[in-house]
Amino acid sequence: MSDLIEGYLGKTVERKKSRLPAKLDFIQSFTGGFLALFMWAHMMLVASILVSNDFMYQVTKLLEGSFIFEGGNPLLVSIAALVIFVIFIVHAALGMRKLPGNFRQYQLIKTHSKSMNHDDTKLWFIQAFTGFAMFFLGSIHIYIIMTHPDQIGPYESSARVWEEYMWPLYILLLLAVEFHGTIGLYRLCVKWGWFDGDNPKATRKALKKVKWALTVFFLVLGFATLAAYMKIGYENSKNNIPRDSFKPSSAQIMNYELKTKSVGGIA
Repeated sequence: MSDLIEGYLGKTVERKKSRLPAKLDFIQSFTGGFLALFMWAHMMLVASILVSNDFMYQVTKLLEGSFIFEGGNPLLVSIAALVIFVIFIVHAALGMRKLPGNFRQYQLIKTHSKSMNHDDTKLWFIQAFTGFAMFFLGSIHIYIIMTHPDQIGPYESSARVWEEYMWPLYILLLLAVEFHGTIGLYRLCVKWGWFDGDNPKATRKALKKVKWALTVFFLVLGFATLAAYMKIGYENSKNNIPRDSFKPSSAQIMNYELKTKSVGGIA
């Protein structure tokens, strides 16, 4: 009976409200915002292939800590991927709380959304669907990066995309990530009122325009990047060029060596 009362009133028999839902909601918002910003940064780094193979190689070595370890250490990439994977799973688990638990609940939400014809509710449906897809697609990608950190580079990444037929997965993942991430950030701004100002309604319209602009920008950037990797992978496969044969031409990889220097007579 106590559970029934709490379910209806949101209070325990002691008339106290639980703070746990609010805390979980905050964690979900924080992890979601972090992952969205991380994916934008990740996209910019991956898009370094559009500049040149050398530049992409240089970025890879930088992420491997070439300024600390000579030649870089791929273990750093594995550790970073593991951290992202944990945050990803936490966010997904918290997000599942708000999904319909059965087909009847789904029908009720869909009917309610259709009768209201509310744009933000439609965006929620898109975010829920893309989040569900990302749980599977994103897990595969992160696991590959986590277990094969030494196979990231102009040729290695291109071979994975083309020869290992990962490009269909990356197309679906790109669509899911960009729609889910931009919609998520938009909904965070609206939910927490970060930019409401004096006219929240006008702010929401402006935020929605920014959201769609960012979606289009990162989708164009993402597909251009994927096409570049596919092109390199196809050409290397056609010419029988090994995936581990890339050598930077004029690029200088940043390696900082700790040396004892005398400055003003002080060692």
